[in-house]
Amino acid sequence: MDFGFSLSPSSAIELDTLDSALYRKLCRIEPGARTCIACGSCSATCTAAEHSGMSVRKLLLGLQRGRKAEVERMLSNCMLCGKCTMVCPRGINTRRVILTVCRLYDNVEGTL
Repeated sequence: MDFGFSLSPSSAIELDTLDSALYRKLCRIEPGARTCIACGSCSATCTAAEHSGMSVRKLLLGLQRGRKAEVERMLSNCMLCGKCTMVCPRGINTRRVILTVCRLYDNVEGTL
């Protein structure tokens, strides 16, 4: 029967199999990434967010949770305009964080 709704897939995070190595490496290179308070200011000003869901906050959470496909999708949507850096209340250079994540991904793919 069709009841007009469907169940969403589980979004549970398996902490035993979580791979947050890229996030830890990012925090060693860019310590500012750890100071993000997930306020959403970056998303509110992001030109790409409205159409693609790009968000530095979501990007960092995706790295922490080991969601590589989600992070790669967001990286491909970022226009590197720098608006997020200008509005960050913590003064995080989010543009540099994004570029560092891109470099980390390039290094990971190069070693595979």
